[in-house]
Amino acid sequence: MDFLLYFIALGLVKLLQTLPLTLVARIGRAGGALAYWLDARHRRVAIRNLALSLPERAPAEIRALARENFKRIGENYACSIKTASMSLEELKPHMEVMGAKKLHPKDDRERLRSKVIAIGHFGNFEIFARAVQLLEGYQGATTYRALNSPRLNALLLSLRERNGSLFFERRKEGAALRTALNERRLILGLLSDQHSGAHGVRLPFFGRECSTTKAPAVFALRYDLPLHPAICFRTRLGYWRIEVGDAIPTHLDGRPRSVADIMQDVNTAFEEAVRRDPANWFWVHNRWKPGRKPVAASEPEPQTEPAFQ
Repeated sequence: MDFLLYFIALGLVKLLQTLPLTLVARIGRAGGALAYWLDARHRRVAIRNLALSLPERAPAEIRALARENFKRIGENYACSIKTASMSLEELKPHMEVMGAKKLHPKDDRERLRSKVIAIGHFGNFEIFARAVQLLEGYQGATTYRALNSPRLNALLLSLRERNGSLFFERRKEGAALRTALNERRLILGLLSDQHSGAHGVRLPFFGRECSTTKAPAVFALRYDLPLHPAICFRTRLGYWRIEVGDAIPTHLDGRPRSVADIMQDVNTAFEEAVRRDPANWFWVHNRWKPGRKPVAASEPEPQTEPAFQ
């Protein structure tokens, strides 16, 4: 079965990569529309999340947003396969980066150093790694969780590694990531908008408490690195704009801020991005699962890197 799934996935990848990007986007939207009607469980999750997070929206508008969200998810996944095969020159007309100057030294006296970027499942978030190629002096890096199927995992990595970014398995390669942060100038993008289980700190997001990863704050504090949020917005079919936000303060009056306070600022930045374009986020994920062991905001900060979930 693993062998069969691999060849089906490989065939789909090869097919999408031969087609024009806008056609791939339309195919993805059609697949997302079909999934909206077939996948009742995730449809209910999306509608419930939207209704509770945006109570000012009418029920008919919530359902319309949920349908568009499924289409966007299909579009983004299909386009991520296509854009992985495109050269940077081919991709440039479809991608712009706003706020990139925030990641560069303010003057000649400030040295170029690694940055931590809190990213989320907004738009075609896979192109964050390609956007780093536009930043002179930096190399992209992120973490991932390996798939259970070795063949499918290798296929996924082959798509991602073509852009020259570094990928570190969350559960096994923490030491290698620490070494890279010390020895290279990285843009470390960390997905920060999903349920983080007992490892996270419980913070409000759209007024409801949820488990939030500590990773961006911990890495920024541990290695004294700037932390920025960044959002990928879909501007039209097959076109995206990445917006880099202002640096989130990691120190106040010369003292480190708490991980909870830092990550609350990340949650706030994500909330603002969701409100700008509600269909652009990943509503089918249950971000607001109840916590088995809530982590208090005043709890001492971890002494080791967080376990990525």
